[in-house]
Parts: sequence; structure tokens; C-alpha cells
Amino acid sequence: MLNVQTRYAIDPETAKTLDTQGLRNHFHADGLFQDGQINLVYTHYDRLIMGGVVPGSGILVLDHVKEAGTPTLLERRELGILNIGDAGTVSVAGTIYEVGRGDVLYIGMGSGPVSFSGPARFYVLSAPAHRTCPTRLIKVEDARRVELGSAETSNKRVILQFLHPEVAESCQLLMGYTQFAPGSVWNTMPAHLHDRRMEAYLYFELGPDQRVFHFMGQPEETRHLVMANEDVVISPPWSIHCGAGTGAYTFCWAMAGDNVDFTDMDMVAMGDLR
Repeated sequence: MLNVQTRYAIDPETAKTLDTQGLRNHFHADGLFQDGQINLVYTHYDRLIMGGVVPGSGILVLDHVKEAGTPTLLERRELGILNIGDAGTVSVAGTIYEVGRGDVLYIGMGSGPVSFSGPARFYVLSAPAHRTCPTRLIKVEDARRVELGSAETSNKRVILQFLHPEVAESCQLLMGYTQFAPGSVWNTMPAHLHDRRMEAYLYFELGPDQRVFHFMGQPEETRHLVMANEDVVISPPWSIHCGAGTGAYTFCWAMAGDNVDFTDMDMVAMGDLR
């Protein structure tokens, strides 16, 4: 079963007028990981698609998505897949990939239908592409590790970069995830913007009663969304994107836009936040 939601882009002046439910309607998504279903969110911010694929005991095929306007999803798109569950398999153009927990599979433009099976929970991300890059499985141990922060500032964490110029080539999509050490909860302060790219976060590895307070909005007009396990937030280019949790957590970050320069950030001074 394939289900697709569409989220339209709005400007920051309109976002200022929204109440809590209005913000959630535009920028928050939950319930994407359901047994036997493919649940996608198509956002007009850089046309990024994100969603959950949970094969359960069967096989799920991701092929035609009407919102993309092409016979098959990957005709003019690339795809990144993160497994946040038990090991599963992904079949692409006759090749079967064994994707373990925490691994990322990149699939290049023009690869055709993609089949999913096994007891996995696949998080999928797709961005428009103008060239084909090699399909590649990136194991956890092959990711680029960047350790940042400290226990004293409650932000000791490791950034695992998968779809990154120094790890695996992609056309537009950047992707990886950040894991926090026990006792650390903050990401990222000081906050930043990158008006040239939108971003999406999947929060996972949270307990049933654990939450992350995700901060968004223009620096002078901040808001927050309360995120539970396996919730996704859409971060528009004009918005900060940072969070604090009630305990350590992991989040998958993905970006699409003008470039694939991970360090392309416009820092926001703490004193400028309101």
C-alpha cells in the first residue's frame, strides 16, 4: 500500500500566524512507519520526498509516485535509504543489497523500481537529480565520523556522514545521522541557517515517553514542535533547525538544494535568538 501526503511551501510571514496545530500540519509528520505500507511526504521545499517503508512479512515495491510526474519515481530522481530496524534487503535493477541497521543505501537516477523485504524499517529520502551517480551501499563502518561537543555543554555527539562528497557521490542529496552520548541532548547551538538548502530531520531511538523539542522559525521569531519517536520535521530554508531532548537520541538529517557543501551554514549568534 502506497500513501502520499503533500506539504506546500509557505513563507515565514505566514508561518508566524500559525498556532501549534497549524505548524504541525505544515512541518510535522508522524505515523510513517506502518507494517506493510509505504508512507511518503512530498514537500514543495526543493521537492524532497521522505517516508517510511516497512515490508513486514511481504515485499513492497516503490515505483510510480503520481506526485513526481514521471512513469517511475527514479526516472528523474535519486534515493537514499536508511535502515532503522532489523536487517532487511533492497533489490535494485537486479541486484540485491543486504542493508543492516544503521546502513545507508544510495540509489542513482534511472534505476527503476525498488523492492523492499525483511524485518527492517526503511527511511527513504528522494530528491530531484540531473545526473546519475553510482548506486552504493554504505555500511556504518564506512561512514565519515565527526565527533563534536562535550558533556559539559550537554551536546557530546558524533555525526555520521553517508551521502557526503568525502564518502559517497550523490547529485543533490546530502544524508547522514547524528547520535548523542548519554547525558547530552542539545543540537545544534549556536543555531544556523542555510537559505540555499532545505532540510528534514527524522528523530528516532527515543523511548515511548521521551520527546525532543525541535526549534524552528526565523532567528527573531522562533517556535517549537514536540517530536516523538520516528517523527519527521520539515525545515524550510528560512528556518533555524535545532533541538533539545529529554534524553539522548538520534536523528537523521537530509538536505537538498543548491549545493552539497555540508559546511555551508550561516551561523546565528545566541544573542540574536528570540
